[in-house]
Amino acid sequence: MVGLKPSDVPPPLGVKVLSAGTAACIADLVTFPLDTAKVRLQIQGEKAVTGAAKGIRYRGVFGTISTMVRTEGPRSLYNGLVAGLQRQMAFASIRIGLYDNVKSFYTRGKDNPNVGIRILAGCTTGALAVSVAQPTDVVKVRFQAQMNLQGVGRRYSGTMKAYRQIFQHEGLRGLWKGTLPNITRNALVNCTELVSYDLIKEAILKHKLMSDTLPCHFVSAFGAGFITTVIASPVDVVKTRYMNSPPGQYHSSLNCAWTMMTKEGPTAFYKGFVPSFLRLGSWNVVMFVSFEQLKRAMMMSRSRIEATS
Repeated sequence: MVGLKPSDVPPPLGVKVLSAGTAACIADLVTFPLDTAKVRLQIQGEKAVTGAAKGIRYRGVFGTISTMVRTEGPRSLYNGLVAGLQRQMAFASIRIGLYDNVKSFYTRGKDNPNVGIRILAGCTTGALAVSVAQPTDVVKVRFQAQMNLQGVGRRYSGTMKAYRQIFQHEGLRGLWKGTLPNITRNALVNCTELVSYDLIKEAILKHKLMSDTLPCHFVSAFGAGFITTVIASPVDVVKTRYMNSPPGQYHSSLNCAWTMMTKEGPTAFYKGFVPSFLRLGSWNVVMFVSFEQLKRAMMMSRSRIEATS
């Protein structure tokens, strides 16, 4: 990422890809309950509920978490974690790990790329990552949406069974359901997140407000998380609703967005904004701090190995 001194050796592609995927998994482990709460808030009001779920209503992020713990148990907060970790290893390693290399490709190796090049690189790696990792995202969202209550049918009993059932009942299109809104969302998220982090960190270092250490990474990541949430939240809600929907409920992602607008109004697009921000802000902090530290640790280990060989 930014902030490397001229004397620093840029980490090779393998180090960036591995450290990005690992850092994203660490961030997911820490923030997954917030993501689950966000999904539950986003799908609330989508359809009528029956049976044991009828009296359950979620109010706010922490109210959602406490309601889930009380009615479904603490394990419900980590519904879909396996698919979530699979997603990050396939997704973050591409969208974050390849970002610097794609940026260099567009600038033909020149330093200090402009904002347009950074946005283009972020959109490119974000779209590429979604194309590869979409099935893991579909399974993750559906697990997070299903309730662990007596009398409420569970759609899936295991991660691998979920992949198999979706393929059997909905075909390959089911596994890649919502790819268009997800590409749109993640192109927005990726370019906003990475470009914001890049620019904030660059400005902090340029004006010598902080050195290239943990506090600088924390502030840059938190700012990037807030900016990203504001821009990407409407697309994120549509993506979640559409991927979680049974076959036939919506004709397309655009139909899903139009149905939300006509039935629930424009505020529906910002459902779950607080948990989205809490999740993205905290996720960004954990991920970028871990990413920077893992990169450095891997480079130090590599240098020691090379020195002894």
